[in-house]
Amino acid sequence: MPTDSDAKNAQESARADTHTTPLPRERSAARVLRRLRGIGVLLLVLALLFVLPWWTLLGSGTDWPLPVFVTGTVLFFGALAAFPFLMFTGHARRADRMARVADSMLGVVWVLFTWSVLGGLVHLLLIGFGTGGAHRARIVAVAVAAVSVGLLAWGHFEAMRVPRVRRLDVSLPRLGAGLDGVRVVVLADTHYGPIDRAFWSARVTEAVNRLDADIVVHAGDIADGTPDQRREQSAPLGVVRARLARVYVTGNHEYLGQAQGWLDRMTELGWEALHNRHVVVERAGDRLVLAGVDDLTAEHSGLTGHRANLNGALADADPELPVVLVAHQPKYIPQAAAAGIDLQISGHTHGGQIWPFGLLVRIDQPVVQGLTRHGERTLLYTSRGTGFWGPPFRVFAPSEITLLTLRSAA
Repeated sequence: MPTDSDAKNAQESARADTHTTPLPRERSAARVLRRLRGIGVLLLVLALLFVLPWWTLLGSGTDWPLPVFVTGTVLFFGALAAFPFLMFTGHARRADRMARVADSMLGVVWVLFTWSVLGGLVHLLLIGFGTGGAHRARIVAVAVAAVSVGLLAWGHFEAMRVPRVRRLDVSLPRLGAGLDGVRVVVLADTHYGPIDRAFWSARVTEAVNRLDADIVVHAGDIADGTPDQRREQSAPLGVVRARLARVYVTGNHEYLGQAQGWLDRMTELGWEALHNRHVVVERAGDRLVLAGVDDLTAEHSGLTGHRANLNGALADADPELPVVLVAHQPKYIPQAAAAGIDLQISGHTHGGQIWPFGLLVRIDQPVVQGLTRHGERTLLYTSRGTGFWGPPFRVFAPSEITLLTLRSAA
């Protein structure tokens, strides 16, 4: 039975809650401050990306003729001023022409920034050794510009080409002998987008079909945009051939467009959408579970029934059967390992796409690319991706179509 002391404590607790719980106006002000801080950090990073290359190429004692200095300065700072508008209009408002310009600018300035940092270190070494003389800054500037132009040209070619095939044997001890040699082709991060790559998509499909796959997997981030916008680019997926199954899961970019629309589109093209579900494939009397989960960002999308749900994906699956799980992000691997999954297939990282961005990816993801072991049973294969996001460049991170040949213990 409540006592007077209990009542007094309850009143004091209620008063404390009243004082510690932020009022709606305070919460709104806090959100505004966080947003302003975020915008401030973003603008600072953006300014650094543009200003450091400007300093290396034009402002560090290079002593270029005045017309060169003025023209270069106008180009750099004009691009810096225009970039946020182009990026917002291109991606938030889905204006493909603007997006193409903004994405290309981002790739160019990232490469210039990276090599300006390295050029700055070389400049300091030259000063330390007392070499280079009066033309030291100009030598560094020319070298940075030449390397950047060369890498951008090569990186664009790498991004736009049909990916090379990467082949690996993957041993799964629980795999039945009847499934030994099953060929799993992996696509990921095709990112059909502002650059029309319908012809590229058709050639990728031709390359996949030449691999004579038993199973074809698309590990998410199929496109930037809606199914209607990217209908022509995605159409060749409808003629991908696989003897046992074609399966697909959503990536984080689907949740920037129309995730359910993409699930419906892939079903329309004849693929099994593994929306927190599984299918079982069989060969020569042995069976394999192919399961898939929604991307980790799905939970915050506001879409009913969209979240990564491994228990739902494995519901009613025979626990004695080996499981291949498709999950877009490698960082889902702790859940997969805890559940005893045999192999997780992921994408998302692009292998870094433009060096050295992979170092930043490694902060968020446990793996950037390749085959890795997690726990006693679970393997993870992380694809570098088949396409590219945003900047149409790949530098030291080539795209891939992956052929995984599954091997049993026998």
